[in-house]
Amino acid sequence: MKKRLLSPRMWVLLILTGVVLGGLFFMQWFGHQKMNEFFDNMPPPDVAVSSAVAQKVEWVPTLEVAGSLVAVNGAQLTTEVAGIVQEIHHPNGAWVEAGEALVSLVAATDRAELNSLRATARLAEIELERVKTLFQSKTVSRSELDRRQSELDQAHANVAAQEARLEQKTLQAPFAGQLGIRRVNIGQYVGAGDPIIALQGLDPLYVNFTLPEQYSTRINTGQQIQVTVASASDEVIFGEITAIEPAVDAITRNFAVQATIRNPGGVLRPGMFASVEVPVGASAELVAIPATAVSHRSYGAVVYVLSPTEQDLYAVTQRFVTPGATLGDLLAVEGLEVGETVASSGLLKLRAGGLTRINNSVLPEAELNPQPPSG
Repeated sequence: MKKRLLSPRMWVLLILTGVVLGGLFFMQWFGHQKMNEFFDNMPPPDVAVSSAVAQKVEWVPTLEVAGSLVAVNGAQLTTEVAGIVQEIHHPNGAWVEAGEALVSLVAATDRAELNSLRATARLAEIELERVKTLFQSKTVSRSELDRRQSELDQAHANVAAQEARLEQKTLQAPFAGQLGIRRVNIGQYVGAGDPIIALQGLDPLYVNFTLPEQYSTRINTGQQIQVTVASASDEVIFGEITAIEPAVDAITRNFAVQATIRNPGGVLRPGMFASVEVPVGASAELVAIPATAVSHRSYGAVVYVLSPTEQDLYAVTQRFVTPGATLGDLLAVEGLEVGETVASSGLLKLRAGGLTRINNSVLPEAELNPQPPSG
């Protein structure tokens, strides 16, 4: 008699176990299906972003280059003759006017020589007057009168030459400006041409810079420029182009330009570095939005256009744009119309086809000509 492998009770238990496990698997599958269906059909949550309106701006293409400030009048002053320093008339750093005496050399011998020559000239004048009287009485010849006249003219010339040599003993300011630090002291011997002190005129100043040759036809004298000097608190100073080098450097392919700026307070100094913004084209009207509104992707630049719907919600549409010139905090774009609203911040929270709210309570600033905070 054969043995049964499984009893009826065992078969019942196996069937019940299979039914329970099948039910469990079915419930788990059914729950996942319903959950996926719920999330697939759930409307996207609305988020809050800041917005900006595409605006029309007037734009002039400019080129920013490095420049250097140069004094219109500036020199390292020297004496024309050698001598010993007798007097220093102004302290270092003083402001002087044109013609003021700066340094005097010992000139006692030159003054004595001048007095001697003046006495000789006076004697020649007396002799000439005496000979004129004798000539009228026909006592002396015409040649004697001419000789006395020549002696007087020579004496006057000697006096003028000595006066000029005496003036060379005093160093005078050739123009108004601020003195530097002198290199000589009282009692010191200086040779002709030795540097004595620097003199710089501080107002106005030149700004020298160079531009690439392709801009040679776009630059003209009288054109306005903007100059920024970092060491002067980045204040924007307006100037005017006053000279353009007519030739292009054959090595660098650049040409030199010189502009003039005012410096009434004397804050700027010759030799300072300057950032120069030069207009290099005609003005144009462009559509601009804040630069933060443009999302740069590997496949192109996009913006999120916001269209109003019901209940203060805005529909989000993704649109490709072509970025253009940077205008301060703004960016010129092609592909938008003036007046269209775009998201300017919170772009990572948006997706095409979704909804969003606008919250401009904390709106990032976007200016055409941003300026650094003062102070």
